[in-house]
Amino acid sequence: MIPEFYESWHIAPKLLILLAFMIVGVFFLVKFCDLFVGASSSIAKKLHIAPMIIGLTVVAMGTSCPELAVSVSDSIACLNNGGNANVAIGNVVGSNICNILLVLGLSIVFTPIFVKKSSLKKEFPFLLGISLLLVCFVLISGAVTGTYEISRWMGIVFVVLMIAYIIFLVIDAKRNPTEDNNEEEIKDMKMWKAILFVVVGALGIACGGEFVVFGAKGLAVTGATAMGIDSDLAESLVGLTIVAVGTSLPELVTSVVAAKKGENDIALGNVIGSNIFNILFVLGISATVNPLTTGSQIIVDLIVMMSVTVLLFGFALTKKLNKKMGFIFIGIYVLYLTYLILRTVGVFPQI
Repeated sequence: MIPEFYESWHIAPKLLILLAFMIVGVFFLVKFCDLFVGASSSIAKKLHIAPMIIGLTVVAMGTSCPELAVSVSDSIACLNNGGNANVAIGNVVGSNICNILLVLGLSIVFTPIFVKKSSLKKEFPFLLGISLLLVCFVLISGAVTGTYEISRWMGIVFVVLMIAYIIFLVIDAKRNPTEDNNEEEIKDMKMWKAILFVVVGALGIACGGEFVVFGAKGLAVTGATAMGIDSDLAESLVGLTIVAVGTSLPELVTSVVAAKKGENDIALGNVIGSNIFNILFVLGISATVNPLTTGSQIIVDLIVMMSVTVLLFGFALTKKLNKKMGFIFIGIYVLYLTYLILRTVGVFPQI
């Protein structure tokens, strides 16, 4: 854990150093994630694992490493220090909202995305199902125990579903093979170098997660204390916005670039796959490490996440996501950010 050496500082330099930690942490997450995924893919290729399977497993889970690092770091911090895991849960819920409204919204502003019938039958229903399951888990825990949390057994359920989903993806891909260009994209490097990069990448991701949680929680608590507002709401705001957008940068860059190149399947599949792995992989692992508790404000955030997921599915049923829909997504995101800020400063009462 990072020592809190700044406690005696004045508020301005304290906020600056915390912000610096968070920025450096996000930079570490993005850069070392690329290093980790590239080296892991190279090792898998040398072990003669099919490029298709590498893409569905190593790459898919690897690109969720930023969210995983932040959420697990916050989970461990709560285990050691107590308190709510607002950053861990807010990071996942906020990333899923950001992926649909901002990442996909910006992508379809650049170019329309045509939706495959197979996606409507497979990926979309699964994303809707696990999103609804997450909402039900949190609501049930609140009703039964009075504490809004994702308990360890819920985390284990998500991990089991993740394993089942990966198995399904591999079996489905083998049954319905498509042209595979992933092999050319996997860099070939010497085994010792690849192993070294995997270790360095993993360490960098872990440090990035620590830095982001340290900076995010510190900013929230320091700012909340100075302004006299609820620290839980402040942590939730930071997790749902700055941290969520920061850890979604890989998806944002990948999807926008893919959309500009006309690679529609990548842009849409990237968002759907990322949201699925955020719930199953990130929340599943984090809650298995330590139950994730949060405040009642999560109910509204989960309703927003579920609503925009349903809205995306409704738009997808038209078989084409167009520029108008993109502006609608971006507009909703601006309204949601406005609500979060007003909620944090006390304009809207707690549920």
